[in-house]
Amino acid sequence: MRTSLFRVGVPLLLVSSVLSGCVTTSSTGDAPLNQGNWPLCSAIGGLAGGGLGAIESSTWAAGGAVAGAVIGTLICYAQDGDEDGDGVFDRRDRCPGTPANTPVQHNGCPLKEYPSTPAVMEPEPVEPVEAVRVELDVKFDFDKSVVKEGSQADIKSLADFMKQYPQTTTTVEGHTDSIGTDAYNQGLSERRANAVRDVLVNQHGIDGSRVSSVGYGESRPVADNTTDSGRAVNRRVEAEVEAQP
Repeated sequence: MRTSLFRVGVPLLLVSSVLSGCVTTSSTGDAPLNQGNWPLCSAIGGLAGGGLGAIESSTWAAGGAVAGAVIGTLICYAQDGDEDGDGVFDRRDRCPGTPANTPVQHNGCPLKEYPSTPAVMEPEPVEPVEAVRVELDVKFDFDKSVVKEGSQADIKSLADFMKQYPQTTTTVEGHTDSIGTDAYNQGLSERRANAVRDVLVNQHGIDGSRVSSVGYGESRPVADNTTDSGRAVNRRVEAEVEAQP
């Protein structure tokens, strides 16, 4: 009885050893024999079992082939494979047939891809728009309030600017030097301011509501009143117009 068991057991152990060597499963599932190719395992097991059984007798060859085929199938089926090569064994792979080089989760299914958040475009800084400005400086002869011919072009330039920007207004300011009484110089400065205003309104068509006038007498000098040249600079009418383009 012991001899019979020995004759049966030895071939089967040898078959198991041969197949076990063929199915060395790695952590990446790259075993040459696995569940997916069990027919190959059966054939190898049958050949190995039959060959080893034939050592004993022709009778044992047939039985060894059958036993080897069965054991080969069982051993092969017990192995994990990785048919799609995604690094997850087929036994745990919930998404077989994953395309090559596809990142997968632990269960073999492709990683979810989330749409990238569009970059928030920073608004371009708005450059501040600088106001445009025109200044007028009309000079007068001593004790006179008549606009000289040489100042007409400057007054016209101011009028043209106000026509270009019809929302603008201006104040015409008259000044004198220090010669004379304060009361006289106050009246003279007002007459000079009104003279320039009249040119803007009557000669160049600027609406009178957009132009006002004021006199400051000798109270706001811009040069030294002790010299002739300084007094000539102080005998003036000034105006300024500012607009947003």
